[in-house]
Formats: sequence, C-alpha cells, structure tokens
Amino acid sequence: MNKEQKFFLKSLLETAGPSGFENKNAENWRKRTAKFADKVHGDYHGNSFAVLNEKGSPVVMIAGHIDEIGYMVNHIDEKGFIYFTTIGGIDPHIMPGQRVIIHNEKGEVPGIMGRKPIHVIKPEERGKVSKITSMWIDIGAKDKKEALKHVSIGDPITANEGFMEVLNDNVVARALDDRAGAFIVSEVIRILSQEIKTFKPAVYGVATVQEEVGLRGAITSAFSVNPDIGFAVDVTFATDHPEMDKRALGEVYLGKGPVLYRGANINPKLYDLLVRTAKKKKIPHQLRGAARGTGTDANAIQLSRGGTATALISIPNRYMHTPVEMCNLKDIENVAKLIAYTIKEIKSAKDFIL
Repeated sequence: MNKEQKFFLKSLLETAGPSGFENKNAENWRKRTAKFADKVHGDYHGNSFAVLNEKGSPVVMIAGHIDEIGYMVNHIDEKGFIYFTTIGGIDPHIMPGQRVIIHNEKGEVPGIMGRKPIHVIKPEERGKVSKITSMWIDIGAKDKKEALKHVSIGDPITANEGFMEVLNDNVVARALDDRAGAFIVSEVIRILSQEIKTFKPAVYGVATVQEEVGLRGAITSAFSVNPDIGFAVDVTFATDHPEMDKRALGEVYLGKGPVLYRGANINPKLYDLLVRTAKKKKIPHQLRGAARGTGTDANAIQLSRGGTATALISIPNRYMHTPVEMCNLKDIENVAKLIAYTIKEIKSAKDFIL
C-alpha cells in the first residue's frame, strides 16, 4: 500500500461518522474517488456514488458501508453527567474507562466513560455485565447548565481511538468495520480506471450509510442503481485468536486473503467467477459458509427490486465492534484487486441467471 492509499485509509478511520452522521467521511470519500470516476454524487440518504462507464452493460454495483458504531447523548443530569444510548451493537463490557469524543457543530468535546471504582463494587456485582444505564460520560462540567453549553441531546459520540500500525502489515483502529470496505470500493474504481481501463459493465461504487442500524443505505442505493450484479464488501470474524470457535465460525486468518462466502445470499455463478479469478490472478482467498441471509449489505442488494446476482467478499477482522479492531493491509489490497479483476471478466447479466 503506497503513501496516498494509506493516508486515505487512515483519514477514513480517524474521521468520526456513526450511523446517521456520515457526512464528513462521505465528503472525504467523494473527494478522493472523484479523481478516478467519471462522475461522483450523493443522494438524500447520504450514500456516495462513483460511476464508471455509465452506458455500459450489465450494471454492476460495489457497496462498502462508511458508517460506524457509536453512542448518542440521551440525557444530561443536574450535575452535568451525560447518559447515552448506543448506535449499533456494542458490548457493555468494553465501555467503562473509554475515552470518547462528543461531536457537534460546535466542535469536538472530549470525555470519559465513568463507572464506580472496583473498591466499592459489591462482590456479587463484579461478575455481572454493567448496564448502560449505570454508566455515564464525564466531560468535567460543573453542572447541567455548563454541559449544555457544549453538548446537546442527540449528539453522536465515538471512542477516542486512532489508527495504529502493528507487526506483519496489520493495522488497528476503530471503524475498520467497515471503512476498510468503503476504502476498497474507492480502490476498485481506481484500479478499473487506471490499471484495467477496458471493461464492459457500467460500474457503480457506493459508500453506503446506516448499515449498522439495519442495512438502510444499501436498501435505498440498490433500489436507485438497480444493478444486475452486486458485490458487498464488509469485514468478517477472524478466528485466529483465542476464544474463537472454529466449529461455529470456520477458519479465517489475518493475512490469508479475501473471504468468499457461499450460501443462500450468494449467487453461485458469481461465486464461481470470483474463485476462478482469484486462481487466475493468484490472489489468496478463504471460504466461509452462510446458510441464510447475511447481516451485511449483500442481503439488501440481493433482495432489491426483482433480485440481484450478489456476492459477499469480506476482510478478516479481529475484535470486531471494539475500539481496537485489527485487519491486514494485504488482505485489504487483495479484496480490491479480486473485485476489480472479476468485474473485468463480466460480459453479460444472463451468465448469472440460475
């Protein structure tokens, strides 16, 4: 990954944007992707579209969601302590002691997630999961009046964690789920425009919004694009670390390439094309089964209008939905290459009719 690519990925990961508040990252994504696309635009929902070869056929859509999990200001008590709700699914175990940032038009307000000290927690309480209503955010305010000068009900909140490189091309950040996917969509547009250049389909790269609260951006963007063929890009559980059950989740390793899914959510002919392309281009890849609809944009794309030939390509991710998610840069690069070179092989939508 070169300096420009890494800078773009880092900027996506360090720009806050929980579901419903993706605007800044949408601007970030559109500005970079516009360098390679024929046309870039947004919609009323906040989805971002990059178009190549608009008059081509068939129509191919690539989706990676640009939102992240987070929190929202829900109540401010008389002493200025802030109570919150979650945006997306977050394990309460990891909340106490986090540094957070509250975001609004006035700027960024730092704070911490408080909880009573271990010394005063009763022995019978220590093994229990803390309730969200028993935790609060402390911004150092004297009282409610002062807190309200800085924050408002409904303000989004994110963990105050940045981008970090560790060993073996692995990187750590919050929101790799799924800013890594949004990055890949931009990269596919770049590869097609600069490295492949000649391909038959019309290609719509979409940075979708609000995936973490119900695949909402994929539903609206797939309806408007009306693709024949769709690729969803998301993260999946790496099972190469302690406490992960391979019997339930399969074998998925960081650094061993894109994860290709098989099952009800996946068009088998599109899956076969991905595998053939991976072998042809010598791109390492891994397999996972999905016996039913997946909890990803692939589900929304497949079921849009009269149905879409859909595939799900995933990036192995350790510690999903924590502030310290971990992915491998080579995996991210290889997902982008595999999708781009698979699109080059697509000739007709009829080839994917079952």
